[in-house]
Amino acid sequence: MTKKELIDHCLTYPAVFEDYPFTETIAVMKHSGNKKLFALIDFMNDRLYITLKCDPLKADFLRSMFEDVIAGYHMNKVHWNTVYVDGDVPTAELYDMIQHSYDLVKPKVRKKKVIVTE
Repeated sequence: MTKKELIDHCLTYPAVFEDYPFTETIAVMKHSGNKKLFALIDFMNDRLYITLKCDPLKADFLRSMFEDVIAGYHMNKVHWNTVYVDGDVPTAELYDMIQHSYDLVKPKVRKKKVIVTE
């Protein structure tokens, strides 16, 4: 998988845009509803990686399952994982991780309170 293919996959989610706030190389995928990032995509040691937000229990589980899932590079080690794309993580599992990260940062839908008067 190439960097462009990974970015294109992230752009298939609703209300997502690509940004480069840090450097020209680090692609940051954000939700346009709240500007929160859910993925950082770049190269480290000539290997393509993606850093994704993750529930802490799931993050630990994924790190124990896959050699190429490590604590988030330059991120909070509890809530973020870095995944080497060319490693031992199957593509379907990687896409599930991206979906999970997106779901964690997308804006919450607030329910309207209904006031009943008699």
